[in-house]
Amino acid sequence: QVELVESGGGLVQPGGSLRLSCTASRRVLSTDAMAWYRQAPGKERELVARLRGGRDAEYAESVRDRFTISRDNAKNMVYLQMHSLKPDDTAIYYCYVRDSTSTYWGRGTQVTVSS
Repeated sequence: QVELVESGGGLVQPGGSLRLSCTASRRVLSTDAMAWYRQAPGKERELVARLRGGRDAEYAESVRDRFTISRDNAKNMVYLQMHSLKPDDTAIYYCYVRDSTSTYWGRGTQVTVSS
């Protein structure tokens, strides 16, 4: 079992930046997938960015070149650095981990982009 806790969300103006963090309650292997998803009001949850094993990071087209996902296996953490934020980025952002047997979700952190 893994508990995931997100932090770093908040209110930011368009064009601003935020850094989301996610802490896992136990050691996450380098082979485990770690990702960020988001869900905007009235929309389905969608993949934002993902790291799987030793593969290159994958990004949704809408955030490519603005967001960067990274992980620190020693600290059991995954991050999402977000730049040039747009109102369309407003959503609840969820941390996700998949190991060899299960998938785990955090409770989410709200990101609101508004002037």
